[in-house]
Amino acid sequence: MAYRLHDMRDEAAPSETAAIVVTDVQDFGAQNLERLRWLLAQARRGVPLIVVLRHDTPQMRLKALMLGASRTVRVPFDLSLVRRALSTTDSPTEPLPPGVERRAEEARTFYGTVFVADRPITPAVIDNGTELIVQAVREIGVRDWIRAVRRFDDATHQHCLLVAGLAGAFAAGLGLGAFEGHRVTKAALLHDVGKIHVPSAILNKPGKLDAAEMAVMRLHPEKGHEMLSEQGFEPELLGVVRSHHEMLDGSGYPDGLVGDAICDLVRLVTVCDIFGALIERRSYKPPMENAAAYAMLQGMMGRLDPVLVTAFHPIAMAFTPTFPHDT
Repeated sequence: MAYRLHDMRDEAAPSETAAIVVTDVQDFGAQNLERLRWLLAQARRGVPLIVVLRHDTPQMRLKALMLGASRTVRVPFDLSLVRRALSTTDSPTEPLPPGVERRAEEARTFYGTVFVADRPITPAVIDNGTELIVQAVREIGVRDWIRAVRRFDDATHQHCLLVAGLAGAFAAGLGLGAFEGHRVTKAALLHDVGKIHVPSAILNKPGKLDAAEMAVMRLHPEKGHEMLSEQGFEPELLGVVRSHHEMLDGSGYPDGLVGDAICDLVRLVTVCDIFGALIERRSYKPPMENAAAYAMLQGMMGRLDPVLVTAFHPIAMAFTPTFPHDT
């Protein structure tokens, strides 16, 4: 494995595009992290970033998360461990068990034909799609469901089906019955329906949104709520569509809700929504490793429901291969 060392004190950015970036952040202060973030922006565009943790502490994990680490490894480690760590980012060529792709493709077809602008979306239609996902996750498991869905090119299809699968598995993990599990999965499937009205150039932009684009994107909860409000959906589901970006401390949108104003169903879907966004593969970033994504959820306690974040841990780890000294 060929490699090149780059001194962060060098004024110039690396002259070659990296295939993999590996860095240590042990003694980095805020200024060094900013410098490294700038260098990484020059060197990587969807390139895996591995952060080496000499000490596995919350502070070191936070630094890794701030840099957008794809994976962290603890010392001691060797190059074979790094290769194995990289291999768990779900290569598109890794084969899926029989039936998994078919199940995922059925769900994608459903989403692509039902979630269309100017076409009414009714509870009966959504119930059918929800049951498709519930049965698929029950039969093939959340790990293979996530692996299959993460291969979809369309970011919105990928995200909504991934979050619905996570929510269904989370409901089962919480011991909820079939009726409540269906309801949770349906809420997750619907949560981003308002993105139908967001231009595809913004939804699929291969980079960070600017302020104007972000303003358009932030309209999707209200748009979704508006388009479903006259279709006979129960208020709790409409609440998820409108409020899945609300935070317990009032820092969310569109209404700045605080604490008890955010119901349990919204809180549950929000945990799945954020985790799903972190582990997704996008044109501008690789998927974040599950343990790192879960650590970010833990760092958001106070904004997210701490009881639900703690309860989500088995779901977050359900499809994470583990190796010695690997996080």
